[in-house]
Amino acid sequence: MIMKHLNKKWTLTLSLCCLICLAYAQDGNSGINAATQQVRSYFQSGVNLMYAIGAIVGLIGAVKVFNKWNSGEPDTGKVAAAWFGSCVFLVIVATVLTSFFG
Repeated sequence: MIMKHLNKKWTLTLSLCCLICLAYAQDGNSGINAATQQVRSYFQSGVNLMYAIGAIVGLIGAVKVFNKWNSGEPDTGKVAAAWFGSCVFLVIVATVLTSFFG
């Protein structure tokens, strides 16, 4: 008897929660438009963040390459190319994203 009563309460509570969610729901088109506007508002900040990360990675890479070069390690050229390539890739990605979505 008690289980039936509790089961009815849970069913009623779940039904009310579903109705509340449906009341706050919006149609798909306005939801997609709202999400697009929100992403566009953060886009330039994200691109600036990518440029800042590229600058930091470039500075760290320059210090590592300089240390390898001063110590006379033979693979300095490969390490320099790898760090330089990663920085260039990050800048190119930020530029391409800006041209596509900016």
